[in-house]
Amino acid sequence: MAGLALDGSNPDVSLLYDINGLAKDAPHWFDRVMEFVGEYGIVIGLALVMLGAWWSVRKRPQDAPSAVAGLVWAPLAAGLALLANIPIREFVERPRPFKDHQGLEVLVAGKTDFSFVSDHATLTMAIAVGVFMASRTYGVAAIGLALLEGFCRVYMGVHYPTDVIGGFALGTAVALLLAPLAMMLLTPLTTAVAGSRVGWLVRAGAAPEAGEAAEEDVPEFSEARTSGSERRSKDLAA
Repeated sequence: MAGLALDGSNPDVSLLYDINGLAKDAPHWFDRVMEFVGEYGIVIGLALVMLGAWWSVRKRPQDAPSAVAGLVWAPLAAGLALLANIPIREFVERPRPFKDHQGLEVLVAGKTDFSFVSDHATLTMAIAVGVFMASRTYGVAAIGLALLEGFCRVYMGVHYPTDVIGGFALGTAVALLLAPLAMMLLTPLTTAVAGSRVGWLVRAGAAPEAGEAAEEDVPEFSEARTSGSERRSKDLAA
């Protein structure tokens, strides 16, 4: 199963050269930026998106526990997808593109493992789909970052376009297909956390809401006491 795309006329190889060719024409500093973004930056960006999504979904009045459970599922789905990729890579045994094709601008040296499917594409898309299930707004941003990750991997010369597409498909499949089981297990857990002392992790202002309710009862009690005092005063006057 070793090379899926060896012929230069193959669209997969042609697109590889077209995208990676941009690295040859770009300034050196831009290539270094793309190297960082493709290796670490997108993952850091997704972590920040998840943090923003968590901060947002906690404020939902009805489904905060289930939304937070969805965010917990996102990195778990990514981990399971990476595990699922291990036998896939060993079965396909596709070499990295720079081993079979000359003239590529390889921005990250030392990649000796197999190419199909891309771990980075798998990881980022699994997280993005998980975030999308919890928050559409943040999920769109996460999917955009995942797509950028795929572009970066080809730009860097370490993956074929089909490696990236395969990673996107694998990450999406794991995140979606296992989501019902995951939510069935995680939602009761987040619901229990919401009712505990650390409930703020799941529901924003869980403790203050109780305090606010108590404060709202005070004016009613005071008003009732005032009305009672007024009635007694009228009785005495009569």
